[in-house]
Amino acid sequence: MKKTILLLMILVTGTLSSTAQTDSLETKENLLKQKEEILLKEKDALKKEVENINLRLEQNELSKNQADSLKQVVAEKRAKNIENQIAIIENKIELLERNLEDIGEAEEQDTISVSKKVVINIRNNRSYKRTTSGPVIAFGLNNVITEGESFDNSQFKVGGSRFFEIGWSWKSRLLNDSNWLRVKYGINFQFNGLKPLDNKTFVDMGEHTELQEFAYPLEKSKFRMDNLVIPIHLEFGPSSKTTTERGTKYNTAKKFRTGLGGYAGVNLGARQKLIFTEDGKRRKQKIKEDYNSANLIYGLSGYIGWSSFSLYTKYDLNPLFRNNPKTQHNISVGLRFDWD
Repeated sequence: MKKTILLLMILVTGTLSSTAQTDSLETKENLLKQKEEILLKEKDALKKEVENINLRLEQNELSKNQADSLKQVVAEKRAKNIENQIAIIENKIELLERNLEDIGEAEEQDTISVSKKVVINIRNNRSYKRTTSGPVIAFGLNNVITEGESFDNSQFKVGGSRFFEIGWSWKSRLLNDSNWLRVKYGINFQFNGLKPLDNKTFVDMGEHTELQEFAYPLEKSKFRMDNLVIPIHLEFGPSSKTTTERGTKYNTAKKFRTGLGGYAGVNLGARQKLIFTEDGKRRKQKIKEDYNSANLIYGLSGYIGWSSFSLYTKYDLNPLFRNNPKTQHNISVGLRFDWD
């Protein structure tokens, strides 16, 4: 009889523990989903704010310098929103994990205590996080390196040609007892913009694309190429180390970091925007064509910085356009923010 009662107690305790773990995992999955939704929501809001600033710039309500300053302000605001909201979600996840360890503390049976220790060990193993994740935002100057031509004689506006990049990254430490070497990978959207000089626009000539002088005085000529890429970097640098009864945690906040690697992906599309005056009327054209732009995107990239802030550069190894007599490669230099 006593053996039967003891067996029933073990079965009931195991069922309750399993149910608690299942409910907790389901809640954790919802929280992880909320993190992805936060990123998408803030990205959409940032895109709308930037579009509004561009519209005000086109309507001469803002100067170029004012528009650039406003873009930096809204980008930093959205990045801070992401950082704060993600921190809240991470705290909720940590609370769930910590509370699950308390299951079975009040049990007095030796067999139930063993079950509790197994649950705690499982949760403790999860506290040794080898992988963390967070949003990535980068922006800065964009230009083209043309075969056989000096970069000093670029056909594009140095200050007017810009890029913007946003995405989500994961970072995993490669060593068991050190966080000095990490691999960083993710998925990013790239928006590379070029503004030709000398009243020129890109013209699709069939098998190749070239710059030609436009028939009317141009107020604005801008070409943009949108990419979806998967970046991979080897990141190295010091970390702060905290050891508790739950395990060892590493943090790269307020530390130098360096990343070297590259990216590969696909071209999502190319478009050109023109603003000009024809017969005394101000006209706008938005042209979305292939422009013989490269289908596959791949290149080298790297960054060096402090904490979440870095100097960033990327260089497309693929030609900007297919079959052009002179090979051109996109190059970008700017600032990068990582919240991981």
